[in-house]
Amino acid sequence: MADQTENKLSRRAILTRTTGAALAGAFAVRASADDKVDPNVRPDTSLIDDVSDSKPNARKGRIKQSIVQWCFSEHWDMEKTAQVAKQLGCESVELVAPEHWPMLKKYGLTCAIGSVDMAPDPPFVKGFNNPEHYPKLLKATRNAIEAAAAHDVPNVICFTGMAGDISREQGQKNCVEGLKKVIGLAEKKGVTLCLEMLNTRDDTHPMKGHPGYQGDDIDYCADICRKVGSDRMKLLFDIYHVQI
Repeated sequence: MADQTENKLSRRAILTRTTGAALAGAFAVRASADDKVDPNVRPDTSLIDDVSDSKPNARKGRIKQSIVQWCFSEHWDMEKTAQVAKQLGCESVELVAPEHWPMLKKYGLTCAIGSVDMAPDPPFVKGFNNPEHYPKLLKATRNAIEAAAAHDVPNVICFTGMAGDISREQGQKNCVEGLKKVIGLAEKKGVTLCLEMLNTRDDTHPMKGHPGYQGDDIDYCADICRKVGSDRMKLLFDIYHVQI
């Protein structure tokens, strides 16, 4: 009997073999071990204003950086976000709707990973683990793949969805079967589908954690990617969610 540890992925293996994209914030703050952060204190948004007025930052190009627009939507509209991303030396503003992609191109930016329109629900709620969502989900995913291919966007995000009363085993089986229904189009169009793992532990804010999300384990999601069996099926390794 094979050692069960063979089915587990090391961090290095995950990063080198299955990672399709990683979402990261635009700003990082280095804190000392003695720093104490009060979670109830809102950040000083004047720093954001200062950044938006600064000169473009020089980058060596070794690391390709991207920002997610919704993180800054309280302060900036889509075009302002693009302007600041350009000033910061980023190459992309990701998870934005296709109608914004021509505007990004105007600033020399791209969208590193495209979103799937499941409005009025967030796209992570109704995912591939539940065949009841397939009529809408498959159409939305195909539309996203077609749009991505037309605008040279390399990746499209996808999700397992909320578990509900679906077992983990059945949910994984459904994800594989559902993703196989669209992976052929992704292969034809040269677009990579990226399955995101989300944490279910943090319930303090709807975007910090997603209680009830089925794909809350990195090995579980990586196994789905393997079983789909395509070079166009990858794992989105979101460091924030994974470390939680």
